Amino acid sequence: MSKQEETKKISKKETQKIIFEKISGALSEYKSNLKEKKFVANLRKASKLFATDIVKAAAKQNGKTKKAKKKSATKKTEQANESSPVV
Repeated sequence: MSKQEETKKISKKETQKIIFEKISGALSEYKSNLKEKKFVANLRKASKLFATDIVKAAAKQNGKTKKAKKKSATKKTEQANESSPVV
């Protein structure tokens, strides 16, 4: 595998479209029982949820998770403890 193939990844929207197509094909029997508009809306919601989880899992597997910086209050308290005289 070349480096370019490794870095190439499927976007969230592309993943969502693929999932939508596969689920709609699998549930084509139920399409006749429901109204088409409702059926499509529910499939879109489900594919969006699945795509989000799949993208997160893939990123986690590759080790590229984004972590938010946390503000630590411990630095302030440690500095205050160091500057105060010990009795």
